[in-house]
Amino acid sequence: MTGSDTFFDALSARRSIYAISATSPIPDSRITEIVEKTIKNTPSTYNVQSARAVVLLKDEHRKLWDYAEQFVKANLPDAVYQMLAPRIALHKGGYGSVLFFEDEADLTAIAAQHANVAPFINEWSDTSSGMHQLAVWTALTAEGLGASLQHYNFLPVFSDKVREEWNLPKDWKLKAQLVFGTPTGGPMEKTSKPLEDRVKVFGQ
Repeated sequence: MTGSDTFFDALSARRSIYAISATSPIPDSRITEIVEKTIKNTPSTYNVQSARAVVLLKDEHRKLWDYAEQFVKANLPDAVYQMLAPRIALHKGGYGSVLFFEDEADLTAIAAQHANVAPFINEWSDTSSGMHQLAVWTALTAEGLGASLQHYNFLPVFSDKVREEWNLPKDWKLKAQLVFGTPTGGPMEKTSKPLEDRVKVFGQ
């Protein structure tokens, strides 16, 4: 086994797990440590370090998904609510959530310093945020947790409520919510498109 095999074993084990319980095989301190290590070590554009994270556990986690259910019901057609409500209930039944943000004040400042690439700063910020999300998701999986990545921030009122409820800076833009808990079921069946259609190599 080569050095990268361990990394790819962990990466391939990371799957969307929706059947989770309100328990954790690791202590809260270890969950926090994983998030802190990710924020510290994951790269960002011009080393701007604009990533922010909030860890919600137990009752605070359930509060988040109560708000999600409330805003989905109030702002989306009933047919959409009926489709999402059972899934929100699954999320609420987990142990915790990691909320990923990007600090727009940092991004505005770095764009001002690099005006020639300013139009691309937000795109690169999204790339960095995705790396943070994947790192935490993979690390929690390696610790025995099941998780799935959600994006209820498509509802602006939800993002606003998150900042209000947990007294977060207005410049923190919510990007994703990683829900986790002890798995009570496995992932859905996964199929992969042929790699020859997805990877091209030149110069061999």
